[in-house]
Amino acid sequence: MTLSVAHLSDPHLTAGPGAAAPATGLRAALRRVLALDPLPDCAVITGDLTERGEPDAYAALREEIGAFPLPLHLVTGNHDVPEALVGAFGGTRFLGGGTSTSYVVEHPGLTVVALDSRVAGAPGGRLGPGQLSRLDRDLARRPGVPALVCLHHPPVPVGIPFLDAMGLADGPALAGVVAAHPRVVRVLAGHVHRPVTAPFAGSTVAVAPSTYRQSGLVLREGVPGYPDEPASFLLHVAPEGPPGTAWVTHTVQVGDG
Repeated sequence: MTLSVAHLSDPHLTAGPGAAAPATGLRAALRRVLALDPLPDCAVITGDLTERGEPDAYAALREEIGAFPLPLHLVTGNHDVPEALVGAFGGTRFLGGGTSTSYVVEHPGLTVVALDSRVAGAPGGRLGPGQLSRLDRDLARRPGVPALVCLHHPPVPVGIPFLDAMGLADGPALAGVVAAHPRVVRVLAGHVHRPVTAPFAGSTVAVAPSTYRQSGLVLREGVPGYPDEPASFLLHVAPEGPPGTAWVTHTVQVGDG
């Protein structure tokens, strides 16, 4: 059975001035997801759903995704406000039917765990021992089923110093949990606004680009800025094959720069 997951990130929706561009980017990305054949089993948006966490921005997000026909899982980023996110989406399928920004969804052939790495008032992230313990328990429930662990902050350095200074503080602790569960096929992240992949604890970290604007590839000290590069998203696929066939990741361009 072929499985696939569309992985979007960092739409940065806002209700204020400049609201049109990020909304247009997310809308175009979602249309592109629905043009894939076959359709993905689900989609994930790995954080920075909004720019400032205003309730009106989450209402705008609800307008964009409310009718999306595939299972869609939302993850909290450092620009988000968890209380406002839960206020808009608590109890819906977008937060796993619950009222927490850390949750698990058990699809027939795939487990999706969403974690909240936001630290109030800080650009960097942390999961904390409570979430890590719950993650360990969630992954242990279905040891034979492929699992995706989803969070906003990459748990490894990506080689861009400006962004690495605001990464995940307890990445090594997350690595310890992931290493104990070999069916974690991908750790999905955002935050970087660029596609990045790296080995991680026997699995693979996949960082999705932004549906809005991309960060510059600045591999030295300095602010990367936002070059004129096209929006895109990732598609993680388990191709048909013998048991143990590795997952692969494609970058899907949404439009021109």
